[in-house]
Formats: sequence, C-alpha cells, structure tokens
Amino acid sequence: MNTIPQKILARKHEITTEFLDLLDQHIDDIVNGRTNYIFKIKDFAEQLSLNATHFSNVIKLVTKRSPADFLEERLVAEAEIMLSETAMTIPEIAQKLTFQDAKTFEKLFTRISGRNLRQRRDQLSGLLK
Repeated sequence: MNTIPQKILARKHEITTEFLDLLDQHIDDIVNGRTNYIFKIKDFAEQLSLNATHFSNVIKLVTKRSPADFLEERLVAEAEIMLSETAMTIPEIAQKLTFQDAKTFEKLFTRISGRNLRQRRDQLSGLLK
C-alpha cells in the first residue's frame, strides 16, 4: 500500500486556503465594480496553476463541499447585504453580482437560502422598522 507523502497532504490545505482567499478577493472585486465577470471554477484553478478537476477534488477532499458551493453561498450572502442595506431592485442586485438574468439569480438565491428574494427583502425591512 502506497502512502501519500506529507508534502502533498499539506498542499491540499494550502490550496483550500488560497482558493478561499481568491474567492474573497473576487467577490470584493464584483461588489466594488472592479469586474463584471463571475469566475468559473476553472478560472480559480488556473489562478492556482492547477487542473480544474484536481482543484475541485482537493477542495471537496478538504471541505466535503464543492468550490461552486462556496461561490454560490458568497453570492447569496452579498445579496442579503444588498437587500438589507440598499434600495437596489432585485434586477439591479442580480446585475451587480454579474448575473445576466434576474430569474437565474432568483432561482439560485431561493435554492441556497430557502427563501425568495422578495420574501427576504420584506423580512429584512420588517426588522429595520
């Protein structure tokens, strides 16, 4: 039986940390208007000089979740902030977060949060009153 070298085991945590840092920076770039392009998983892999499949497998190995899960959750978290702190319309929020179609964004939000955008905005506005 072959054992995995310690160097490779340590590297998987490094890759995960680097990915999460890149994700934070990318979301910040989107929110602050420095980019209007949402990275695909292959884009994160390229930035880390990794094959996309290997990259995805490493993230899943370490976190038990896919890189796409992290990306989607971060987008929903940013949408929640925009819903509670701005008067932006739902289509404006979708566009700000690089979605070409507000319906696609609404489906993602509902799938991740369990609530639709209008319900969440109403809930948040009720808390602010």
